[in-house]
Amino acid sequence: MIRLKLEIELDYDIAYPGCDFIFSIHVAQTPRQRVLSEALTLSQNIPCGISTDPATLNRRLHVGALPGPLRVTYGATVELQHHFAMPDTVAEVPVARLPPQVLSYIYASRYCESDRLLKLAMREFGSLPHGYARVLAIRDWVRQRVAFTQNTSNFNTSALDTLIGTVGVCRDFAHLMIALCRALSIPARFTTGIDYGADPALGPTDFHAYVEVYLGDRWVIFDPSGTAIPMGFVRMATGRDAADVAIATIFGTVGSQPPRISIEAIPGDDGRLMMPFHCIEAVSTDT
Repeated sequence: MIRLKLEIELDYDIAYPGCDFIFSIHVAQTPRQRVLSEALTLSQNIPCGISTDPATLNRRLHVGALPGPLRVTYGATVELQHHFAMPDTVAEVPVARLPPQVLSYIYASRYCESDRLLKLAMREFGSLPHGYARVLAIRDWVRQRVAFTQNTSNFNTSALDTLIGTVGVCRDFAHLMIALCRALSIPARFTTGIDYGADPALGPTDFHAYVEVYLGDRWVIFDPSGTAIPMGFVRMATGRDAADVAIATIFGTVGSQPPRISIEAIPGDDGRLMMPFHCIEAVSTDT
């Protein structure tokens, strides 16, 4: 098992009364991702609430802020117990056999226009053997055709925009891979976490967007941007695309600073330090 310790610090300057936030910064608690400890502090003496979506297990922090500076600090220690499977044993699940909670992830969404990529997906991947290898081919295709370039997209950039522009950041890689999977009736969802193991040349540790694809009756992790180590991802929230899982949704006039994030691997109860590493197996933190 891998044990990770993380801390997130967010700073805002609120100009007017009546500013509300919905944050998705709490680590999701799943059978294979255990939150051993966590702490939340707000610099303002204000009420807040935390809710959990029963379908996705996303945890949301609701805050009504006062004018002036607001600092939100969240820290957690998390233990990951990954499920591993050999790629040739991981099959696609026919649509007729998908669980009800998975069905929404086969349709087009705001940033993943799978309905407009049907011909492309069928031409490139339609004849490949079904299963993990086909999804891996989609991941590699996206990685080969899109260059990771900071400050090349915005909140309006969709999968189709990324396909045409051939540049983007992690969320753009994720949207394009998801759209291509859904065009082939393979359920795929957008996941936010922390980019443990990213190249320091990319800048300070940041939030990370990656993809989970429903294969072999569980959600399997893929990182189309190739910037981090999937075994080190700490899942925060999942949704159809970035619109469902924004780190901070803000209702009001607010100034903000770049987030400050740290994450490190720490020893377990037995004193052993297990480090995330790249592997050839299909990896999941789903049940």
